[in-house]
Amino acid sequence: MKSIASTSQGLATTTMLCGAVAMAFGLAGVPQSARAASADNTATSVSAFGGMDGLIAAAKKEGELNVIALPPDWANYGEMIKTFQTKYGIKVNSAQPDADSQDELNAAKRLLGQNRAPDVFDLGINVALSAVSTFAPYKVAGWGDIPDNLKDANGAWFADYGGYASIGYDAKQVPAITNVADLLKPEFKGKVALNGNPTRASAGFHGVMMASLANGGSADDIAPGVEFFKKLHQAGNMLPVDPTPATIASGQTPVVIDWEYLNLAQSKTLKGSIDWKVVVPPGGPVGAYYVQAINKDAPHPAAARLWQEFLYSDEGQNIWLQGFGRPVRLDAMTKAGTVDKTAIGQLPQVDGKPVVLSQDQLKKAQDYLKEHWDQAVQ
Repeated sequence: MKSIASTSQGLATTTMLCGAVAMAFGLAGVPQSARAASADNTATSVSAFGGMDGLIAAAKKEGELNVIALPPDWANYGEMIKTFQTKYGIKVNSAQPDADSQDELNAAKRLLGQNRAPDVFDLGINVALSAVSTFAPYKVAGWGDIPDNLKDANGAWFADYGGYASIGYDAKQVPAITNVADLLKPEFKGKVALNGNPTRASAGFHGVMMASLANGGSADDIAPGVEFFKKLHQAGNMLPVDPTPATIASGQTPVVIDWEYLNLAQSKTLKGSIDWKVVVPPGGPVGAYYVQAINKDAPHPAAARLWQEFLYSDEGQNIWLQGFGRPVRLDAMTKAGTVDKTAIGQLPQVDGKPVVLSQDQLKKAQDYLKEHWDQAVQ
């Protein structure tokens, strides 16, 4: 596997991050069975709609798409939603933009049978694996470009974009940060925020794993990371605040442990007002992909599938790349010459061999966190 630093553009290959996981009803020529499949939310590929034209027609007939937990500043999702709406004339209803992965699943259960239920999910793999039975299998046209260990073999879930755990900080409020240990210094009292409860949110989870690797832990041992945050809490350096672009802009969270693409986006947004620096700590950067899935009870099943086709098209993948995310089809697009070269140049170089977690390692670490996290930070 290649490290990012080993490529001329500082690219991560899709295999490098692989362990973080794995229509119109009246159309002529479309078999009745295929038209029925779209109606009962069982279509497993675009061919069930007679091709993209059929899928687009069916999605437009539905007219809406319900998404959840997609902040507009997260991996360029604001642009993704805007482009999809303009391209297809389908209204996107975006609920709970600051919710975490578990909140998405909870909403689907709570709104079951209602027109407001989420059509699609964007989830941390650790949460997605607990809910595979609630997903509708579907394979996008670019399915072959997704490595086998980054997707469910039956199409229940599939990786979308990834990145590395990082530390973002306001260089005017705190000293320069070069490693995780710096955060324990007195200068960081009441200044360090972690994005999300690590038992529920993938960003928070990988932030703890980042701390573990920096303190003698490994992909098989997250305990040193929990101990680090216990010390951070006891020192009074940890903020009990979920960071957002608003808390960063206001100065409320001058240090944020989060995905690199979110911290890098803040550097761009705040340029000229806040000197927001980003560091991926040395010693084994930890990376992961988020994954996509379709709600098996989606109220807009055709729109849900069109959304997935758009996300995995060259256009959708490049939108994530422009938001500093590393799209899962990056290798294939680079080889085909369809990748946004300017966006590639914005990705930071990262030193050290990337550390990724297998599904077994994710479960082991998650079980440990569920047992020890709350008492460590109370």
